[in-house]
Amino acid sequence: MTERLLTIAHTESSLGWGGQEHRTFKEMVGLAKLGHRMMLVCQPGAKFAARAREAGLEVFEVRMRNGVDLAAVARMASLFRREQVDVVNTHSGRDSILGGLAGRLSGRLVVRTRHLALPLTSRFTYTTLPHHVVSVSEHVRRYLMSEGVPADRVSTIYTGIDPAAMQLDGPSTLRAELDLPADVPLVGTVAILRMKKGHRFIVEAAPRILAACPDTHFVFAGDGPQMENLRAQIAAAGLTARIHLLGLRRDIANVLAACDLFLLPTEQEALGTSYIEAMAMGLPVVGTDVDGVPEVVRQGENGLLIRPGDADSLAEGVIRLLSDDALRLAMGQRSRALVSSVFHVETMCAAMLMLYRRLLAERGAR
Repeated sequence: MTERLLTIAHTESSLGWGGQEHRTFKEMVGLAKLGHRMMLVCQPGAKFAARAREAGLEVFEVRMRNGVDLAAVARMASLFRREQVDVVNTHSGRDSILGGLAGRLSGRLVVRTRHLALPLTSRFTYTTLPHHVVSVSEHVRRYLMSEGVPADRVSTIYTGIDPAAMQLDGPSTLRAELDLPADVPLVGTVAILRMKKGHRFIVEAAPRILAACPDTHFVFAGDGPQMENLRAQIAAAGLTARIHLLGLRRDIANVLAACDLFLLPTEQEALGTSYIEAMAMGLPVVGTDVDGVPEVVRQGENGLLIRPGDADSLAEGVIRLLSDDALRLAMGQRSRALVSSVFHVETMCAAMLMLYRRLLAERGAR
């Protein structure tokens, strides 16, 4: 018997675009391809809305002024009833309160996805409002259980990417753009320029790396509040010609394809989608031994784990990989294999759909 297609509404109160929105977007696109109706309920002017519309997804704009915006709750509850929504999946703090209440009031299944490795600010939106919580890593799942979420009401479903979307029609154009020879080592970092992402430690470690591997260049792809601070730090260290600030890029595959290894010394990370994207491009990865990162960067297998906040540890890891072509190649091959087997978008979408169907069946049985 053919299973019924679902109508799933994702709520998101954030106006920005980051890893959280990207994961939600990929899930929506993946399930839409399978025939399910995917709806985005977001704030007017949200960057997510533009991306969703580009992909042909339905977008409903609801202003969410604060966590007690009862008008927003009423509008969403009416929307969920009218559109016969099966599942409401909430994501950020504000929409998890408003969308969660609207979902409960309209009799929908409410699921919350926890994308972050930060302390909880509202246990209510994990322990009471949703019927179930999805965590993006086992680290996050263990933390949620320590905060009172019952073990049988939280499931880990890893973020997945589509390796096909990371393929290029031809060779990367980045080295030509930067006027870099094909044979100089290039270390890539893709992340929003926030303090917790640890870019400053790369700048601190660069002189030691350059002493051992003199031709090395670094690229930072991303924008954010630390842009000017990093620009000043790089200039003060005399590294402007070696550390290239690319700004916000949508051609991430093009950037990564030019690199020899991927480096992100983050101090806090629930999982790390940027690592997975680099792995899909066949790159060895250097990450920090924090939160959910070791679930992606597997020490000695597809990359190296370094100590957080430690420029010396960072330099050692990068020098080791740049000095050993065979090790880089072997780790890069294992990176690709891990994406195919564990961190593939189809795996993520299948797991989410299976969870939705199981929870709906359990509610129906009750």
